[in-house]
Amino acid sequence: MFKPLRPHGSYRALRRWLHSERETKIGILGVPFDKGQPKVGVANGPDAIRNAGLVDQLASIHKKINIKDYGNVSYEINEEIEKHVPNMRDYVHIASCNYELSKNVERIINDGRICLTLGGDHSLGIGTVDGHIKAKQENVCVLWVDAHADLNTNKTSSSGNVHGMPMALLASELSDYWPYLPGMDWQRPVISIRNVAYIGLRSVDAYERLIIDRLGITAFGMEEVENYGISTVVNMALERIDPEARRSIHVSFDVDSLDSLEAPSTGTAVRGGLTLREGVHIMESVYKTGRLGAMDLVEVNPSIGTEGDVKRTVEAAIHVIMAAFGHSRKGLIPRDAALPLQTFPHQTSD
Repeated sequence: MFKPLRPHGSYRALRRWLHSERETKIGILGVPFDKGQPKVGVANGPDAIRNAGLVDQLASIHKKINIKDYGNVSYEINEEIEKHVPNMRDYVHIASCNYELSKNVERIINDGRICLTLGGDHSLGIGTVDGHIKAKQENVCVLWVDAHADLNTNKTSSSGNVHGMPMALLASELSDYWPYLPGMDWQRPVISIRNVAYIGLRSVDAYERLIIDRLGITAFGMEEVENYGISTVVNMALERIDPEARRSIHVSFDVDSLDSLEAPSTGTAVRGGLTLREGVHIMESVYKTGRLGAMDLVEVNPSIGTEGDVKRTVEAAIHVIMAAFGHSRKGLIPRDAALPLQTFPHQTSD
């Protein structure tokens, strides 16, 4: 049986509880970017999520939610950037887009909002985490929810797809593994890998596994989720990357962390992943900390699968996002609770 949705006592006590509910200010940013991987369609992810009613659904959560859609990131290619970096496909686009993205994320957070970035492929994590770090003066920890570790460098990647490299570009411990990257001087690899945790891993390359083991990275694969349960895994992850509960939390949520039965319309689907319920629980737990500073939702590709597959994937993405901003599976308090509660039996007065 559910516990009561309000404190014991009177209607007046309930009103005090409603008015004490913290305001949630959200800034939505779309990144219709697909150059980090080869499959067409992922650039349409932001509009697919918006068109499914994201803003209206977020607005329904509670009274004190304030949403501003900042539109989509656009960029111009920096002609001064060399056209080619070995084994980094479309490098000039990666550097140019993420530069603009970082500035936009920093601005949204400095506006006092939680930045919700809609992708696009996961190479955009370079810019979103960088912008978050700059806005919070490096006081950031990262929860990377993904089937993949995204820890390859241009020397270890078998594909050259940059959506498999963002964490390697961001981590200070791996900065010496990279050559000089022209046009990326704005991006500082300052976050320590000690402040990063993975949840949902199940497709990790050999080099990535070596780095995870050598550097002692907090990494919970599906085996740990099965052994400990998702609640324990999330609590352990947050405790390790933010032991004093003071850092701004960045969640980079790749929809392929979910099992492909839950989210089939994504470019690198892997069976045996998180259930939607587990994905929602992760974000509910982060919301309860009160420290979510930014969230990415990436790799929704409306060009993959049937119409039903796309609908299922987009709905899953929205469920995860809603949980991040306070939606309760137990139900929501009515926006105007006064009239219905006047007719409740056994109502007492103060």
